Amino acid sequence: MNSQQLFSQACENNKTAISDVLRTIFIAPSLVLEIGSGSGQHAAHMAAMLPHVCWQPSDMGETLSSVEMYRQKSGLSNINAPLQLDVMNTPWPLEKADGVFAANIAHIAPWQAVEAMFSGIGELLDADNYFCLYGPFNYDGQFTSDGNANLDAWAKSIYPGSGIRECEKVVQLAADYSFSLTEDHEMPANNRLLQFIKQ
Repeated sequence: MNSQQLFSQACENNKTAISDVLRTIFIAPSLVLEIGSGSGQHAAHMAAMLPHVCWQPSDMGETLSSVEMYRQKSGLSNINAPLQLDVMNTPWPLEKADGVFAANIAHIAPWQAVEAMFSGIGELLDADNYFCLYGPFNYDGQFTSDGNANLDAWAKSIYPGSGIRECEKVVQLAADYSFSLTEDHEMPANNRLLQFIKQ
């Protein structure tokens, strides 16, 4: 396990824009699971910006120590210790949550993992709970920027089965697990935040 405190400039750049949207969605006291917490920067920031929310970070393992470092340095009581969570492995280490957030997962994980993520979240959430998915998406088969086209090529060269997903395909997958798209929020740097509600 990596024992370094990691830093992502992308997280630093987008955290405020994301929290501004999440504050309009996760408005009640709740437990929100973050899938793929990465460095831990989002967890620390979201917990600070949403003090009524208990934030549950998680990742597959390699970055958990970094997430824990951000948690401890934040001094916040509304961040739980990070969980080891691989969406492909069931059962998940959490049985219920009131909401779920994931950033930059859909274009890095293979499609089977994206399917497993929606399946697991479908089990985790009750009706009228929200799942928020942040990242780049294509629309009508087109990249929304040259930067996203470059990102797609990079992801495919590093992670087998990855690549920027078609928004329409993600929305259809969500529907297969009883989620409906309620908002498609425009975000900085040609990213989106897809807001799904469990039916």
